[in-house]
Amino acid sequence: MEFYELERVLPEEIEKRSFEIITEELGEKVLNPEHELVIKRVIHTTADFEYADNLIFSPGVVEKALEALKGGCRIITDTNMGKAGVNKAALKRLGCSVDCFMADEDVAEYAKNHNTTRARASMDKAAGLSEDCIFAIGNAPTALVRLYELIKEGKIRPKLIIGVPVGFVNVVQSKEMIMSLTGVPFIVAKGRKGGSNVAAAIVNALIYQIRQ
Repeated sequence: MEFYELERVLPEEIEKRSFEIITEELGEKVLNPEHELVIKRVIHTTADFEYADNLIFSPGVVEKALEALKGGCRIITDTNMGKAGVNKAALKRLGCSVDCFMADEDVAEYAKNHNTTRARASMDKAAGLSEDCIFAIGNAPTALVRLYELIKEGKIRPKLIIGVPVGFVNVVQSKEMIMSLTGVPFIVAKGRKGGSNVAAAIVNALIYQIRQ
């Protein structure tokens, strides 16, 4: 019988120990202090240290995002998985909410009638809200493309865009479009990597920095 030496860690200390390991393995790599907690939370979620290099932050984005969250900002995701991954108790304490319109009947009908994706249609629905929102996009590059178009058309002005869709078709291009915008705060995972879990992790990393 093989013997494996395991660390003895109490359940309530597992996350703390995980972040200690992340810090140790980053070694001498220097992270921007403003971005550090977001980067480490994403690494914690994915066990992928490449996020230390491929997460791109617009100037002052974390401070702007925290201001929006403190003001009770609404968060829109492109998947119910992303919505499920956001800490609802922490959101409630801030007076924030999170929504996903992908499964809404009106979104499905609009997408069918206009021969488009539900992701694009859900961004159009969000544009009709009477408030500026945070968008956490982890799956659909078409959602990012539509956000770009809506911004250029002057129909929407997001408080923050988290652009981390994963995949191959138009993923890189959609992220480059968001990074080309001026005056719109963004956090983008450059390249093909990302996912709904990454989008939720970034939202949580921001929320956890606000002490109530």
